[in-house]
Amino acid sequence: MMDVAKALQLARDADVDLVEVAPNSEPPVCRLLDYGKLLYLASKKERESKKGQRSTEQKEVRFRPNIGTHDLDAKTRKIREFIGDGSKVKLTVRFRGREAAHQQLGLSVLKRVADELKDEVRLERPPTMEGRALSMVLIPALVKTEKGEEGSPEEKNQDQVEELADAKT
Repeated sequence: MMDVAKALQLARDADVDLVEVAPNSEPPVCRLLDYGKLLYLASKKERESKKGQRSTEQKEVRFRPNIGTHDLDAKTRKIREFIGDGSKVKLTVRFRGREAAHQQLGLSVLKRVADELKDEVRLERPPTMEGRALSMVLIPALVKTEKGEEGSPEEKNQDQVEELADAKT
């Protein structure tokens, strides 16, 4: 416990600031420190915490049920690029008019893409109908797996991709 005037004099003598760190406590708690350095360290800590956070983007690639082989290959290359960047990819097959009656065509398109990318992706969400669109979400497969871990989530998701490929045959 110290008088405010005495604490201010100590701060001037030491060429530092008197900073109130706990104003709501009884009595209020103050410390002698360099306020500029305190602000710098706080901003540095905030930058470090933001650095660790990575927001994953979700990209969408749209298909039609009767897409050509070359067009499908071009879109698959684009999906590979998105997955390589670490983004989620939503694959959507849009149906128009009477095409909606032939959902198996859309499933076969998604199956072909899943077959082609099965080593690079995991299935986050299986194919589902959303109005007139059939969509599924793929995420990058994690290459860092622990040895000896049986039935890891990555393997289960990989199995789902393979099941999707087998089931739609």
